[in-house]
Amino acid sequence: MAHFRAQGEAKLLRQTQRISFITTAGALGALLLEAQLIKQQQPLFNKRLRRSKQLCSLRIGDGRVMIVHAKEIDFAVTPNLYGLFANRSTALAKLRVIADEQRLCYGKLGIDKLPVGAACFRFSLGKCAGACCGAESEQQHGQRLVTALEQIRINCWPYTGRVALEEQGDSLRQYHVIDNWFYLGSVSSLEQADALQHRASHFDSDGYKILCKPLMAGHYRIIELPG
Repeated sequence: MAHFRAQGEAKLLRQTQRISFITTAGALGALLLEAQLIKQQQPLFNKRLRRSKQLCSLRIGDGRVMIVHAKEIDFAVTPNLYGLFANRSTALAKLRVIADEQRLCYGKLGIDKLPVGAACFRFSLGKCAGACCGAESEQQHGQRLVTALEQIRINCWPYTGRVALEEQGDSLRQYHVIDNWFYLGSVSSLEQADALQHRASHFDSDGYKILCKPLMAGHYRIIELPG
């Protein structure tokens, strides 16, 4: 409740007529429920967790980096994707940051056009290691790119279907039902999980960000569900 006393939240507080709450087993369930409700109800002041219709990622192909969109391929099951970005501009900005940090060639990455038979301009400034002119092999350039991108690799959904993630609180146990990183809902028993069968119509980047680390690290008991 501390944020209701923050100076920047005065406008929100003046418009508040009532406060309700939903009890969850723990912090993970609260985060999942918050993200789900924001997408469903589209509240005026909560814009960060709304669904991005331009969600995209970086993908390596033929030595170049391509920008691919979630509306075209399923990010949950497609390998070799790197980073989640709200739009093409933010994806390109991240790629430029990586290129600058690693002295990668903008031309080889497809960011800029390479001059015919000459090194790129950034090579003359010492900002490119020279994959464009043979000072560095394309294999070395590609390996450095993959190494730099590895820290933002998207993990594919590691199960064949739905799972229930068990979260135990002081007085409440919940099973959060997940499929392809998409949060379907929470129930108090595994029998109730059968009712949560609908398939996700899109990749849920917020669900992925909330779930990936604790799920992959084995912090919770995971039960694979039939069907």
